[in-house]
Amino acid sequence: MVFVADLVSKTVVVATLSHRSPIRLLGGLLTLRELRNSGAAFSIGTSVTAVFTLIAVGVIVAILRTARRLRSIPWAVTLGLLLGGATGNLGDRLFRSPGFLRGHVVDWIQLPHWPVFNVADSCIVCGGVLAVLLAARGVSMDGSRHAAAAPPGGSRGGTAAGSGEGTAGTPGPAENPPGPRSAALDGTRPVPDRPSAPGMTGDGSP
Repeated sequence: MVFVADLVSKTVVVATLSHRSPIRLLGGLLTLRELRNSGAAFSIGTSVTAVFTLIAVGVIVAILRTARRLRSIPWAVTLGLLLGGATGNLGDRLFRSPGFLRGHVVDWIQLPHWPVFNVADSCIVCGGVLAVLLAARGVSMDGSRHAAAAPPGGSRGGTAAGSGEGTAGTPGPAENPPGPRSAALDGTRPVPDRPSAPGMTGDGSP
C-alpha cells in the first residue's frame, strides 16, 4: 500500500507540476511542488546517490528476511512502512533520469522550515519512530514481551511470612499458649482456673 501510494502520487506530480509554479495551500502551511532529489530522505547526501541506492537494496533484503519470523501486528506495520518507503525511493533510483542507480527521487511535499519530501520519506520516518517505541516497550517481532525482573524478596518470602511458616533454618512465629494470657487478648480480664471441689465435676455439677 505504501509503495502504490508513493508511486501514484509521484506519477501525478510529474504529470501536473513539472512545468508550473508551486501550489500554496492552507495559507502557505502546505506547498506542492516538484523537486528532483539525488540524495537520501529530505535531500541529505546529494553527491553519493549510488551509495544510497545500494544501502536501500540492503535494507529491503534485510526486511524481507526478517519478515519470515514476524508474529506481531505492530512490527508488521512498522516493517511494512519501512519496506514500502525504501522500495518507493529505490524505484526512482533505478528507473528515473539521469541513469541506472543514479536516478533522482521525486519530492513534492513542502512544509515551512522543512525540506521537501514525499510519501516514501514520511513512511520511512514513521516506521523508524514506531520501531524505537516497540523496542522500548519490549515488544519482540514474534509477538512476545520481555518480562520485567522480579524485585528482591519477592512473593515467596511474603507468602511464607504471611502464613506463619518460616523458611529453612528460620523458625516461624510461635503460637500463644491457651490460658489467662490468651484470654486477655480479647480485652477481658483473665480469670485463673480454680480446682474443682471434692465430689464435683469439672463443670461444677455434683
